[in-house]
Amino acid sequence: MAAKIFPVIKLATKVTIAGGALYVAYDSGLLSTSEQGFEALERARTAIPPALEEWMKYFGLQAKLPTLPKVEFSPVMAWNSGVRYSISALSEAPRKASEYSTRSLQYIKDLTK
Repeated sequence: MAAKIFPVIKLATKVTIAGGALYVAYDSGLLSTSEQGFEALERARTAIPPALEEWMKYFGLQAKLPTLPKVEFSPVMAWNSGVRYSISALSEAPRKASEYSTRSLQYIKDLTK
């Protein structure tokens, strides 16, 4: 009986954790516009190190956390370049498909000679 219930409990736990993570991401603004997502990441960046230090003191751990590196990265620009690259690849797809099929047919003809 327990062997049949365990997979259901395991699945329910995974779904609950995933749903909770999705709710927290949505509630904090990570799934909104890029500006709101950037602001939410900045809030998290300032809140996480003090929270980790508090938990380390609570559990009696004495570890020095590394400092976060300063990265000049704009999520908006990364998104835009990704969109441009995807659209460019999609616009070239018919020409590339024609070119590859021509090459394949020529290769097969050369093999059958």
